[in-house]
Amino acid sequence: MTFNDDSKLDSGKVSKRGRNVAIGGGGGAIVVVGLFILSQVLGVDLTGLAGGAGSGTQTEEALDCQTGADANASTDCLMVGAANSLDAYWSDTAPSLGIEYRTPEFVLFEQATGTGCGQASSATGPFYCPPDTTLYVDTSFFDELRTRFGASGGTLSQMYVVAHEWGHHIQQLAGTLSSTDHSLTGPASDSVRTELQADCFAGAWTGAASTIEDADGVTFLEPVTSEQIADALNAASVIGDDRIQQQSGGQVDPESWTHGSSASRQHWFETGLTGGPGACDTFGVPASEL
Repeated sequence: MTFNDDSKLDSGKVSKRGRNVAIGGGGGAIVVVGLFILSQVLGVDLTGLAGGAGSGTQTEEALDCQTGADANASTDCLMVGAANSLDAYWSDTAPSLGIEYRTPEFVLFEQATGTGCGQASSATGPFYCPPDTTLYVDTSFFDELRTRFGASGGTLSQMYVVAHEWGHHIQQLAGTLSSTDHSLTGPASDSVRTELQADCFAGAWTGAASTIEDADGVTFLEPVTSEQIADALNAASVIGDDRIQQQSGGQVDPESWTHGSSASRQHWFETGLTGGPGACDTFGVPASEL
């Protein structure tokens, strides 16, 4: 997707941490879309990924992203633009779903960082941490999405990842994450239903994105094109459990799934795209409709 050059961005919605930052972090469950640990069930304690929560000095880099033109020019500012659009969308939309909305924190990092869920590294992939209600993204992940997993790329595919994690924040606010059982796996498990609903929420935002306005009434994004939708669907496809298992050379084992098949992830993104967030009740449909 392309930002309108004249749209105004608030850089304060995203922070960036420097290299090898390690700060103290408690344990906790997180919801992970990271491609490198897709084989694990939802509800992973990240503390062990880097030998426990680290210590050190946290450094913050100021992001200077003022307009949509900046978002079109750099990945960091693209993340800022996505955050501005998603925050405006859910501020208006969440109350209609009976959800009291609060803006999440959004942290970009390089290599490693401490979180409310423990220590995380680039290998973790993008994720949402419920204890500190924060999205964490190492943008080098987007290169891996293309080079290692064969995604077609494109800005909407990158923003789809952010919108998916923002969807987990909406689930946290709605009580979904605390009221479902993420210990089980399988194509109709709560873990998969949670991930598919986040895909659906990402699609819902995409469908409305070209109508979302900044504080001056300028739309953040230009109308989405069919090619951009195809990029987002491709990204959803390459992170399907079946696709990951095939790529790793193993057998496809639906009973181990935690995120859903490629077809299911595409289906629910499209469901949100055309039907909005009200169509995203993945917990209310039978297994055959997932």
